[in-house]
Amino acid sequence: MKNEFTLTIYSEDQLRLINKLSAMFLRKQVQIVSLNMSVCEMDKIYRHTIVVNETLDVVVNLAAQIEKVIEVFRCFYHLNEELVCRQVALFKIPTAVFLTGSLDFLLRKNDLKISEIQQEYVILQATATADELEALTEKLNPLGLIEFVRSSGIAMVKSGGGFVAEI
Repeated sequence: MKNEFTLTIYSEDQLRLINKLSAMFLRKQVQIVSLNMSVCEMDKIYRHTIVVNETLDVVVNLAAQIEKVIEVFRCFYHLNEELVCRQVALFKIPTAVFLTGSLDFLLRKNDLKISEIQQEYVILQATATADELEALTEKLNPLGLIEFVRSSGIAMVKSGGGFVAEI
């Protein structure tokens, strides 16, 4: 049975690894749901967060194969229940709608932050889970949502001492 797994890869190289990972995922016909790369808590080490929807066997095999790549230090895989996952979204709405006060409840309930106010539009920012952002988008659509963009997911394991404790 397919589940959503998050692969966390620690590497010393960012660009060359992406090419190798892309070929690996393509060869195994594994579709990437979300991809994020960033620096991590250790100097000159990169953290790649990749979300896939696959079976446990495929993910275990994929993680073992990823760890064989020279630039990779470690590759971990987790189910969503084992992680704290968040995404950031920006919503552009008409200023006229914002000024009516009809968004006050949504602003407080969803911890929306005002990023920018212009004459024609207001940009709101939200940090939440994918499901919460989906629900918020549905609530903002009838209010005249002009534009919407969502980042890829970032995740952190709920337990353990992190990557530094593993090496």
